[in-house]
Amino acid sequence: MKSREEILSSAKNTLLTESRAIEQLVDYLNADFADLVETIFKLKGRVIVTGIGKSAIIGQKIVATLNSTGTPAIFMHAGEAIHGDLGIIQRDDLVLCISKSGNTPEIKVLIPLLKQGNNPIASIVGDTNSYLAKQSDFIINATIEAEACPLNLAPTTSTTAQLVIGDALAICLLELRRFTSRDFAKFHPGGALGKRLYLKVRDLSSQNEKPQIEPEDDIRKVILEITKKRLGITAVVEQNEVKGVITDGDLRRMMEKFTYFDKLSAKDIMSSNPKTIQGDELAVNALKIMKENNITQIVVVDKLEKYQGIIHLHDLLKEGII
Repeated sequence: MKSREEILSSAKNTLLTESRAIEQLVDYLNADFADLVETIFKLKGRVIVTGIGKSAIIGQKIVATLNSTGTPAIFMHAGEAIHGDLGIIQRDDLVLCISKSGNTPEIKVLIPLLKQGNNPIASIVGDTNSYLAKQSDFIINATIEAEACPLNLAPTTSTTAQLVIGDALAICLLELRRFTSRDFAKFHPGGALGKRLYLKVRDLSSQNEKPQIEPEDDIRKVILEITKKRLGITAVVEQNEVKGVITDGDLRRMMEKFTYFDKLSAKDIMSSNPKTIQGDELAVNALKIMKENNITQIVVVDKLEKYQGIIHLHDLLKEGII
């Protein structure tokens, strides 16, 4: 069994081997890469990415990255293409083939069929003298000196090279499209960024109870309302206008200050002029107010400053807005 030092040495050698290979790719980038980016940018159709084996897995990741950054893409397995999946390809599409050798049997069968459709063919290939490279309109050189695998067999460095080239394509296209964080959020509405840009305060506050009491209500009613609605706060409301709020902290301070509570009412212990936010504002703005004022709840109002409810820090944490 290897020692801990030997294990770490092997891991470091793997990372160094792959990082050196990536560094060499910089010198391989040429006019074909730039022309491919411009062609995809102007493309009316989609990028059809294909490959076999580990290259196919990398192709699926490249498709995901392209789609999420504004370039329509579809994955087509090279082995399945000749059994019906060729129907995926439409007239205005471009086909991007990924292969280390560029000479696999599946590729040699597939390329002539692609040629019949007159679709542009681009390749990310580890051998620029291969069959695939010679049949491609755009050749992206992904040559490596050796795999990180000590047997030089398992696809490691070669798939890393393919992956980073795909990332480079996606980033160049992203920049050409002037793709913004708001555009990114449109494709990731369920992610944290999407929620920060689209989720409104009322989307969260409407899911909560709506605690409220009147200024003249006694302390017993205040305590029951805070306990029942379980938000640690209640708004003090008169004719639907917020006069103040009472929190768990206000109740504790009341107990320190007063010996008897039977003659106290809500207006005697409430905090006037509480922080408020309109329901149609972004939820992330509520978080900003909470952080700036060191509070965990905010009163939600409408455009006429009428009481709508409460938004709690826990609501934001639950949605990943933090």
